[in-house]
Amino acid sequence: MPGPATELLAEVAAYYAGKLAEHGPTPRGVDWNGEESQHLRFEQLCRIVTTGGHFSINDIGCGYGALLDHLATRYPDFSYTGLDVSAEMVQAATIRHHASAKARFVHAATPDASADYGVASGILNVRLNRSDDEWRTYVEQVLDMLDRSSTLGFAFNCLTSYSDADRKRDHLWYADPCVLFDLCKRRYSRQVALLHDYGLYEFTILVRKQA
Repeated sequence: MPGPATELLAEVAAYYAGKLAEHGPTPRGVDWNGEESQHLRFEQLCRIVTTGGHFSINDIGCGYGALLDHLATRYPDFSYTGLDVSAEMVQAATIRHHASAKARFVHAATPDASADYGVASGILNVRLNRSDDEWRTYVEQVLDMLDRSSTLGFAFNCLTSYSDADRKRDHLWYADPCVLFDLCKRRYSRQVALLHDYGLYEFTILVRKQA
């Protein structure tokens, strides 16, 4: 399965390895502000899960595996694969969840197998020195990959272009939610939801596959 540019991913991996080294396996270690906003973010992403029984899920950019903790408190029967381009993150996640029979962690940018659902949290935000055009190309590659590797649907989040100007940072990418909503409707499914009402400077998009 083709993936995004190797050089770009190496830059992102180094960025997050630095955050992990500085803050450890915590929300700040994956460049989020804290646990409260992290849980709120996970609640939006998990709205993609509609089955009442067993399901499988690929967590793209899994970090230290915080989403697995969230899933375990809400769903009794699932299998989880976490992927990250940072080897340090995968090592931290593997150590942290060594006793979990539901999960495996892989050092990779793309899944080695399809799952019912795919989620990507935060991996479309840190563009570093990449231009808007370069980053948009990367974003579309990630969304294409999520579509190919998810049978029932996928969810992702982005920082919003509606953020206050004084809060924006040059190394981060702020997406136009309407542009990505339109892309998902035209390219992936007629069943797309845009969530932009949960109090953070971001949005979540859910793409449900046709039955």
